[in-house]
Amino acid sequence: MTDIQKAVETQLRNIQARTGNSLDELFAIVRDSGLAKHGEIVAHLKAVLGLGHGDANALAHAAKQAATPKPSGGDPLDALYTGPKAALRPIHEALLAKMKPLGDFETAPKQKYISYRRNKQFAMIGPATNTRVELGLNIRDLPDSPRLEKLPPGKMCNYQVRLTDASQVDAELAAWIKRAFEGSS
Repeated sequence: MTDIQKAVETQLRNIQARTGNSLDELFAIVRDSGLAKHGEIVAHLKAVLGLGHGDANALAHAAKQAATPKPSGGDPLDALYTGPKAALRPIHEALLAKMKPLGDFETAPKQKYISYRRNKQFAMIGPATNTRVELGLNIRDLPDSPRLEKLPPGKMCNYQVRLTDASQVDAELAAWIKRAFEGSS
């Protein structure tokens, strides 16, 4: 556990002690307010509980995090490819089929994509819309290609490829993934 996580836990314990409410009761106050915007929730907690801004802010974040469904421990693709995005899953699976023979790597599911890493992230894959999957690649100096978009400095990846069909996962794309994989050790 990081120092920040420990500090937030201490702050939440102190809020419980000052208000006389358990975390579940505090989260119920947020849930029952019907408010969705973070700033509105913070203002509500300040008014209802008399909290300072820092405590109200921390509690609002904790309540939102507690209300977010947690992955079931199953396949992380299940959480990304539901509803109208379910038809995109074969694209992600085709990309994984090209990645798995390369060697061991870590899978780090995020809310809207999955990060793939060795010592550092080499790729990220996720549904960008209901009709498109985006593959982000961390690699320098790939050859120009109309399907390869170079991203500006400061982004999580150097390049992005937009995919609408599993047939687009071809030898050229596999070579880019391999170069990113090899550069992440």
